[in-house]
Amino acid sequence: MNNSNDSVVVSKRQNVWALVLCAAGVALNMLLGMIVSALGLPLYLDTVGSIIIAIIGGYLPGVMVGLVTNIIKSISDPSSLYYGVLNVSIAFWAAWMARHGRLKKPLGGVLMVIIFVLIGGGLGTLIPWFMDGLSFDSESLSGVIYRTGYFNQAVSHLLSSIIMDIPDKIITVIFAYVIIRLIPKKYYPLFSFKSWMQTPASYGYTSVEKSDARVMSLRMKMLLVLSLSLSTVAIVATGISIAAYRKAVIRDYTRIAQGTANIAASMLDGDQIDEYLKTKGESEEYSEKKEMLAHILSSSIDIYYLYVYKIEEDGCHVIFDIDTEDTPAEETGTVIPFDEGFADYIPDLLAGREVEPIITNDQYGYLLTAYQPVYNSEGLCVCYVGADVDMGQLKDMQRSFITEMISVFLGFFIALCILVIWLTQYHIIYPVDTITKYINKFSFEDSTQEMLDDDVKAFRSIDIHTGDEVEKLYNALCRMTLNQAEQMRSIRRLSDSTAKMQDGLIITMADMVENRDSDTGAHIQKTAAYVKIIVEGLKKKGYYPEKITPKFMSDVVRSAPLHDVGKINIPDEVLNKPGKLTDEEYEIMKTHTVAGKNIMDKAISTVEGGNYLKEARNMAAYHHERWDGKGYPEGLHGEVIPLSARIMAVADVFDALTSPRVYKPAFPLEKALSIIEDGKGTQFDPKCVEAFTDSLPEVQVILRKYMQDVWGDTVNAKE
Repeated sequence: MNNSNDSVVVSKRQNVWALVLCAAGVALNMLLGMIVSALGLPLYLDTVGSIIIAIIGGYLPGVMVGLVTNIIKSISDPSSLYYGVLNVSIAFWAAWMARHGRLKKPLGGVLMVIIFVLIGGGLGTLIPWFMDGLSFDSESLSGVIYRTGYFNQAVSHLLSSIIMDIPDKIITVIFAYVIIRLIPKKYYPLFSFKSWMQTPASYGYTSVEKSDARVMSLRMKMLLVLSLSLSTVAIVATGISIAAYRKAVIRDYTRIAQGTANIAASMLDGDQIDEYLKTKGESEEYSEKKEMLAHILSSSIDIYYLYVYKIEEDGCHVIFDIDTEDTPAEETGTVIPFDEGFADYIPDLLAGREVEPIITNDQYGYLLTAYQPVYNSEGLCVCYVGADVDMGQLKDMQRSFITEMISVFLGFFIALCILVIWLTQYHIIYPVDTITKYINKFSFEDSTQEMLDDDVKAFRSIDIHTGDEVEKLYNALCRMTLNQAEQMRSIRRLSDSTAKMQDGLIITMADMVENRDSDTGAHIQKTAAYVKIIVEGLKKKGYYPEKITPKFMSDVVRSAPLHDVGKINIPDEVLNKPGKLTDEEYEIMKTHTVAGKNIMDKAISTVEGGNYLKEARNMAAYHHERWDGKGYPEGLHGEVIPLSARIMAVADVFDALTSPRVYKPAFPLEKALSIIEDGKGTQFDPKCVEAFTDSLPEVQVILRKYMQDVWGDTVNAKE
């Protein structure tokens, strides 16, 4: 518990230092930006602090410095907020390159400059371009590039911006590198935020961030959900904002157009309209009216066209048409055909009724038109004053608005994503990953009880305290692993007791057989010891790896004393005959293998969980089989003979050779080994013989223990 609490205290203290250093990074950005601005240098240098903090501290502090820098700058220059995405993007890529070791490579600095130039000179040019349109100066570098004839104005402008941004980014990177070199590496941890909800894993921070998820890591899923959520909200909010903005602009344009048309209509005398048409504007009064209308048009920056039409069946008869810079005026009396956009309004216009403002997109452009009727003294509508507002401005304003929204959104989006990733890492991903890695260390089958207890202690020591469902899961797993360890302890105790009881029964059964045979002389103890030597030798040499498992080795050694259990069925006169057996007696003696197999089969079917007796059956049935197939009872050969029986064959014959019998003395060790070697590949499995003879020192220990009275110092003489 104390270790976890200490780690939390250290994390809080470290986070305070990280905030202080982030503030220093923001101050450095602001200071350098003000210096180059005061000196009138064509540089920015307002990302140096972001880059330094990002390289040393990582994504979150670097992005925070970049975003806060532009938020502060926007107080005096609101447009700086739109460029926050540039500072944030530069900080993000600086952290990414440092995180993935790109800066340690020889060309790391060059790659960093290239990326920063593409962000600053490329994206930094596109933002004002989309907001305010392309600003092209023929005398600038973009004009020089354009005059080469290889690029259009847009590409020329983009290339010139990128080229102009190169010196700034080179100086920025050099400046950042110099400051980083001056900071001792022991202080680097102070630049990053940490918020461990558990004792930090001993394998370090970086390994837990590498996911081995089968499809998608939890971090990526959360980032995907966050991205989709923020993007959906941003798109919906932007759509609603644009719709509201468009509606408000159209309402303002309508009011301006209607107001202008009303003013113009109030200055006209309806009784003079027909006279103007007859004289085609050749009168002083007409000229005065036209001048007044021109003054109205010039006084409004929003009105694009101003004209007076008389609506007849054949079209619009021009009475007044005010010149503009883009379009020359139509002469008085000219008939202009109706545009398709006016088709629904022609009946009302011919009838002299008032009509709602009309929005059209035709050869004259994207226009909002307000028509105001002009009445004569009899109250009849004689013509209409038309005031057009260029709706193309609305498109430009919408594009600028969308660009501003996207620029601001991207800056905050990147910062929010990194913040959420940081929060989820320490509150969800790190705790869950730590739990997973510790749980994966548990192996209830292969571990010793001491190892299992140590794993339980290690798991409980991480002390997760997120205060949510993750902590509940951890506490449940703590209880489960502790209970499981105690259950395994009880199971092992019971298993040990059962194994001791089984081993005792095996020895008892073997002793019953041995006590009937006057010639054996500790035969079961010695053969069991030789079997253990051989199976361990095979394991060391890597022979039969798919077969020789810890369970197999245990089963073979435990079952070895039962290899002659079938002799219990052999009559005493045959079993203990002092001389050579007749052929009939030998056939009777050979039946002990089949009898042993039958006894073991019955035991296996009777004893639940007695699978270890399968090797006892194999040894009892087949330990007299030969490698060349000339043995008994079934004439098996080679690896068809069970491995346990092949092992027992070597152990059984060697003990028979080195032990005295009523019909022979004990053979010397050299002769016994020679006979065993001669049988390699014919009577015995060559690998079993090799494992046995290569373990001669262990064999001699067994001989000393059991054969001292018979051999005296003969065994030592061999050494």
